[in-house]
Amino acid sequence: MSNSLLNSDTVPPATMVLDLLEKSLPFAGIASFMNLPYTRNLQGADLVIAGVPFDGGTFYRPGARFGPRAIREQSVYASEFQPVYPWDYSLTERFTLIDFGDIAPLPASGGMELMLELTEAVAQDVFKAGAGLLTLGGDHTIPYGPIRAAAKHHGKLALIHLDAHQDSIGSDQIAPGSRFINHGTFASDLVTEGCIDPVHSSQVYIRTHMPPVPGDGYQIFYANEALQFLPEVLAETIKARVGNMPVYLTLDIDALDPSFAPGTGTPVPGGPTSADVRRFLKALDGLNIVAADIVEVSPVYDPSQTTAITAAFLAIDLLYLLGSAYKNRS
Repeated sequence: MSNSLLNSDTVPPATMVLDLLEKSLPFAGIASFMNLPYTRNLQGADLVIAGVPFDGGTFYRPGARFGPRAIREQSVYASEFQPVYPWDYSLTERFTLIDFGDIAPLPASGGMELMLELTEAVAQDVFKAGAGLLTLGGDHTIPYGPIRAAAKHHGKLALIHLDAHQDSIGSDQIAPGSRFINHGTFASDLVTEGCIDPVHSSQVYIRTHMPPVPGDGYQIFYANEALQFLPEVLAETIKARVGNMPVYLTLDIDALDPSFAPGTGTPVPGGPTSADVRRFLKALDGLNIVAADIVEVSPVYDPSQTTAITAAFLAIDLLYLLGSAYKNRS
């Protein structure tokens, strides 16, 4: 008598067995984020994940265009055991999540403008559908479109910005009379445009000096200062500054010390551990986070997929924050 599953009268047909195995094995199947349904249909979605494989705004080491694919691949592994520690419920049991796929402009002349236009348009559609948005980058020019769309839909935003860099150069400061948008300009430009209220915003784990934003600037927690606090205490300080405002949370993977996230274009030593950042994010629960991103994952510099695995867990943490905020708004 054969011991094959397929020869047993009590076992489902081969296609059902294959579907079950594909969903349970992190190395099998075609990887959407967390093995979620891949669809452009936003109807009924609570939380939407979209990739932006674009690194045309990078100054130093390119390669972040491959970030969304790497994060998706590792998200299947990161979400294998539910609920995802340290959270106490499964996202897919409480919310309807979809993987929207990629917003992928051509890496050619005009690519930057097309990326900004397309990401804003998709984000507008997501917010009109009543959903929260998580964007997978790509470099740190990615927030322009989603933040502009979120500000139009939700009003002026508080920004929580985890990064080794302030990204506050300002695109008009590079060459007078011209705008040169890149991955170091969004934090200044979007204040000038009126999308972000810096008085209620914070930049965390900063390890470089850049020009301040116009007017009353962000509250900056440089790494040496931030690391003196427990992550939960740091989070409570930032939550008090945000208040009840709608929040956009942007997480540059180089906010982490490069020993924990080497696969990035502009690594800076002296940052937090992956445990520090996960504890910090968990403690932000309760804020009205309407959209978030994780950016600057560059697999070409990523030994043993360390950065992509870490980014996948952090992206899931961001989804929990978005889900909690979605539930509170509903």
